Amino acid sequence: MANGGTGGNRSSRPRIGIALGGGVARGWAHIGVLRALKRYGIEADIVCGASVGALVGGLHLAGKLGVLEEWVRGLSRMKIVGYLDLRLRQGGGLIGGDRLMAEMRLHLGDLRIEELPVPYAAVATDLATGHEVWLQDGELADAIRASISLPGVFPPVLIDGRWMIDGALVNPVPVSACRALGAQMVIGVNLAGDILGKARKPGAAIPTAAGFDLLKLIDEEMPETRSSSAIGALTRRIFRRDYEGPSLFGVMVSSLGIVTDRITRSRLAGEPPDVHIAPRLGHIGLTEFDRADDCIREGEAAVERALPDLHDALAVFATSPRESTRAPVRS
Repeated sequence: MANGGTGGNRSSRPRIGIALGGGVARGWAHIGVLRALKRYGIEADIVCGASVGALVGGLHLAGKLGVLEEWVRGLSRMKIVGYLDLRLRQGGGLIGGDRLMAEMRLHLGDLRIEELPVPYAAVATDLATGHEVWLQDGELADAIRASISLPGVFPPVLIDGRWMIDGALVNPVPVSACRALGAQMVIGVNLAGDILGKARKPGAAIPTAAGFDLLKLIDEEMPETRSSSAIGALTRRIFRRDYEGPSLFGVMVSSLGIVTDRITRSRLAGEPPDVHIAPRLGHIGLTEFDRADDCIREGEAAVERALPDLHDALAVFATSPRESTRAPVRS
């Protein structure tokens, strides 16, 4: 435990669950949240994540949070373009995701969820039924890929005969999963809570989805792709902005952001966490993956703001009766 820790000894504190919410590029804030919580001696006994929350939470439990942080801090716009394996002629998404998966498997290998040090669940959505699915076994990389499969952007993932897509569509901050797995106190990290932050973002009223003009960057920095099949006519129609308005891709991503924001509010109203951590990230676009420094810094700041609530919750739950793990004594 860190010096001056808040959490105390594991045997004298409640079983803590951390629910890491979805938020696409804003999810890098989870790195800062986890770093700050650990600094104050608060570590999870259960981790559940939806979408990018499943990614960061899974890599954290696999001992790869440092690797992830180094990678995301090094992302530039050109590196992001390099990971976009556009594939409009096949699959159910604009981006194949194979390059990103290769990067993830390089560090995770065939690590299975059952081998993680604490219970973990990645939330996904069954494409056929719309049911919420908690992936709690099998290869960690497969579960993460299913949970982050943003509809229309990444193709769905077939797991046990079911096509899975992004879990944030049904449970953006999986507090309920943490409780079901045995958490007595749940810390929820909500990346969609800063609605006013959107007004702080300078520039056009409707910014590009990526925070920059993707096609302009490709044409300027990678002119050899102009006539390639990878950046063909259909791709250009999807990402092109011919006037001061959003591209087709921008409309799609922004609309998904609106949907998940509304679902987040509804789910948290019915299943509130015991401590709500809400980084102020509204000024950061959903696909501005090159702004990791800002996101991580704000994740840490959000924990600092929530410290009084964390102290109070830990004090209350430490004095509450704990569930017995022993069989009842028979007379």
